[in-house]
Amino acid sequence: MRRHLALFAFLAVAVSAPAVLSAQDSSDVHQDRKDIRHDRRDIRNDRKDIHQDRRDMRQDRQDIRQDVKNGDLKDARQDRQDLRADRRDVRQDRRDRRQDRRDVRKDRRDLHKDKKENKDSSK
Repeated sequence: MRRHLALFAFLAVAVSAPAVLSAQDSSDVHQDRKDIRHDRRDIRNDRKDIHQDRRDMRQDRQDIRQDVKNGDLKDARQDRQDLRADRRDVRQDRRDRRQDRRDVRKDRRDLHKDKKENKDSSK
């Protein structure tokens, strides 16, 4: 009798385990999709940051020209330092954006692969 109960309990767990695992997988896929959506939004915001940094660089160049024209060499030196810092920021932002895009693409491929595996395993 005990063997039958143990066997029945084992079979009940074995039958319900795939359903529980597939529910966890579907919630993981849902969370992954949400994360990818947020990452893509961050990339769009990075694009706006790069645009603003370029605008700052343009303004710094105008300030340098104006300071040299007025004879304010000390201010021109300071504006050159600002320009170097803005260039550095743009390079770093572009580098970060490229890496973020690579990460999002990889995440999307992984998500697609996971969804396909889930679909195949449920058959």
